[in-house]
Amino acid sequence: MTAQNKIPSEILVASVTPYFLERADFWFVQNQEKIKRAASQQLWWQENTLWLSQESTFNLFALLRRLTEMGYRRVQTLGAPGEFAQRGGWLEIFPINSAQAWRLEFRGRQIFSMEVFPVKIIRAQKSIQKDLTARASQALAQVVRLNDYLTHLDHGIGRFLGFAQSAGGLITQTSPTVQSPEKFFVLEYAKADRLYVPLVLEEKLTQYVGFEEPLIHRLGGTLWLKTKRRAKADSLALAKELLLLYGQRTVSRGFAYPATSSWEKELAADFPYVETDDQARAITDVMRDMESAKPMDRLICGDVGFGKTEVALRAAFKGAEGGKQIAVLAPTTILANQHWHTFCHRLKKFPVRLALLTRLQSKKEQQKILEELKEGKIDIIIGTHRLLSKDVQFSAQGGSASGGKNLGLAIIDEEQRFGVKQKEKFKVWRSQTLPRGERSEFYEAMSRDDSPTGESFYGIDILSLSATPIPRTLHLTLTGLRDVSIINTPPPGRLPIKTFVQPFNKKIIKEAITKELARNGQVYYLHNRVETIGLALRQLKKLLPRVNFGFIHGRLPEKRLIKIMADFEDKKIDVLVATTIIENGLDFQNVNTLIVANAARLGLAQAYQIRGRIGRSDRQAFAYFLYNAKYLTDNSKERLLALQENEALGSGYRLALRDLEIRGAGNVLGREQSGPVNAVGLNLYMQMLNESIEEMKSASNPFARTDELG
Repeated sequence: MTAQNKIPSEILVASVTPYFLERADFWFVQNQEKIKRAASQQLWWQENTLWLSQESTFNLFALLRRLTEMGYRRVQTLGAPGEFAQRGGWLEIFPINSAQAWRLEFRGRQIFSMEVFPVKIIRAQKSIQKDLTARASQALAQVVRLNDYLTHLDHGIGRFLGFAQSAGGLITQTSPTVQSPEKFFVLEYAKADRLYVPLVLEEKLTQYVGFEEPLIHRLGGTLWLKTKRRAKADSLALAKELLLLYGQRTVSRGFAYPATSSWEKELAADFPYVETDDQARAITDVMRDMESAKPMDRLICGDVGFGKTEVALRAAFKGAEGGKQIAVLAPTTILANQHWHTFCHRLKKFPVRLALLTRLQSKKEQQKILEELKEGKIDIIIGTHRLLSKDVQFSAQGGSASGGKNLGLAIIDEEQRFGVKQKEKFKVWRSQTLPRGERSEFYEAMSRDDSPTGESFYGIDILSLSATPIPRTLHLTLTGLRDVSIINTPPPGRLPIKTFVQPFNKKIIKEAITKELARNGQVYYLHNRVETIGLALRQLKKLLPRVNFGFIHGRLPEKRLIKIMADFEDKKIDVLVATTIIENGLDFQNVNTLIVANAARLGLAQAYQIRGRIGRSDRQAFAYFLYNAKYLTDNSKERLLALQENEALGSGYRLALRDLEIRGAGNVLGREQSGPVNAVGLNLYMQMLNESIEEMKSASNPFARTDELG
C-alpha cells in the first residue's frame, strides 16, 4: 500500500500541551471521534486541536499564526514532531500526535492536496521530548498583553509595548495580524531603552510573575547577570531539597496490592454513572500505582464535579481490601461529612468498616474511634486535620510487609487548603522510609532487586485531589517528580454555567431566585461577612417573604451546621445564605443558581470553586457575580473578567494560572525563594529549577536514581 493510500480524510493537529504529550500516537487514533466531538462542545478542546482536511478553507498566514500559538516551532527543514515549515503555498507539518509528517498544498485559501512527507529525525527522542515539554509551558504571543512585564533570558526584565514589523520600526499593532505581519516583540527597559525581539526567538522570553512590581533593568548592564547567577544558585539548592524528598520515595519499598478483585469489579459495576474516558484513565493510573512496589504519589487534577471523589473511593476500597488502613483528609468539616456519606452509601454492601473523626463527635466518641483505629478495627477513616493529631495512631505502625494493618494510603482532598503544620506532616509521609540504622542494608538489597529483611517502614501511598492545583504542583508535575492524572472531560450531559458579572441590583436578585424556584430548584446566596449575614438575611426575607431561607457560616456550632445542611438537602430550605464555607465539596444537584453579593472581594480560584457548587446535573445553571463599584479595584476587575471569560467546562487549570498572574506568586515556593523568584520572575525561575533538577539527577546523589526519577 502506498503512502497516498494511507492519507486520512482529516488530519488532527494536537497542541503542545502536557496533557497531549503524555499520550501515545495510537491514543489519538482510537479516540479521534471523541476528540472531535469534544472540540465541537468545549472551549479547551477547540483551542488545543486543529482539524485539516482537503478542500477546507484557511487563510495560510492565519494558520501559521495558529500553529505558533499551539506551541509548534517554525523551522527551515522538518526534523522532529512539533515543527512546521512553509514554502510559498506549501505547508509541511509534523504533528506531535502523529508518527509521520504531512505536506499540504494551498491554492488561494483552499487546501488543494495532502500527502505524507518523509522526515529524517535529526535528534534523539529524549531531546525532542524535553524540548516539547519546555515549549508546552510557553506560547507567549495572543497571550501577552500591553504593559505586561517580560523577562528576557539575556537582558532581564522589561515592559511589553507591542509588536513591530522591523527592528527599530514603528509599533503599529498590539498583536500580530495577517494584514500587518509584525515580526518583533518590543520591550522597554530603564532609561527608555528598547529591545526588539524576533518572534522566532520567542523562547528567550517568559512572562514575569512575581510578588510585587519588578526592577526594570538597563540594557547592557551587569546587574542582570549577577541577579540571574544568584537565582540559579538558589534553584540548585531547592532542587537538592526536592530531589532528596522525592528521591527517598523512589527507593522506599511500598506495599504492592493484589490485582483487581471480584469485589472491586462489583463496586465499579455499582457506579450509577458512565465513567468518562479521563475518569477511567485516572482510575487505571491509580490502580497500577497501588499494584506496584513503588510508593504512589499521584495528583488527580479535575474540574469541580468531574468525578475525582469516585477515583479516591476506588483507591480506598482497594487499599482496605488489601489489608491496609486508609486515611481520607478534607480541609473542612462539611466536606469531610459529605465524603463520609458518599463512602458509606457506595460501600454499604461490602464488609468495610468506616469511621468519621471531626469535632462533631464528643470526646468520648472520639476516644472510642481512636482506640478502634489503633486496634485495627477501622479500615477507612475520614476526617479533617484532626486526623493529624498526635493521639491518632494506626495499628501495627512499622509492621512488616506481610502483616499489620498499618496506614497504607492517605487521600488528601484540596491539599493546598491545609495549613503549614499539616503540610509538614504530608511532607513526612512522602519522605517516610526506613529507620536511619537500617538504610545501608536497605539500599544494598534494593540494588540487588531484593527485598530487605526484618521489620521496616514502608512508604505510604499518597493520592492528592485538586480542582485548582497550586502553581507549584503544576510545575512539579512537569519536572517528573510527581505523577498526575488530568480529568478534563465533563460527565455526559453537563452544561457550562452561564456566568453574569453585573453591578449589585435587588431586581436581579429577586428575578434570579424567583426563576430558580419556579423550576423547583434551590439557590446559594453568598454573603461573605459573618458580622452582617443576619442583616443580609432580613433584607432577603423582606424582598421575598414567601421563600424559605436558611443561613450558615463558620462560627456556627458544628452540629447546627450539619443540621442546616441536612435540611437544605431535604429541600426544607429554598435559599441558603452562606459565607465561603460552601466553597469545597458540596454536591447538591438541585442547586443551580448562585448569587454572590460582593464578588470583588473573592480571589479568582475561590470564586471559581464556589461557582462549581452549582451545575452538577444536566440542568442549565446560572451564576451571578454582583459587585459594588466603590470596591472594584483593577485587580478585582481582572478577576471577574477572567471568571466570565472562562465559563466553559474544564477551565480550572487555566484559572489557577490566571489567578497566579493577577495576585502574584504568593507563598508558592516558600519564604526562602521569594527573593530569587521576584528578581527573575516565577516562569524563568521554574525553568532554572527544572534545569537544576536535571543536572542533579545525573550527579552523585545518595537517593536519586535517574531511571526512576524520570
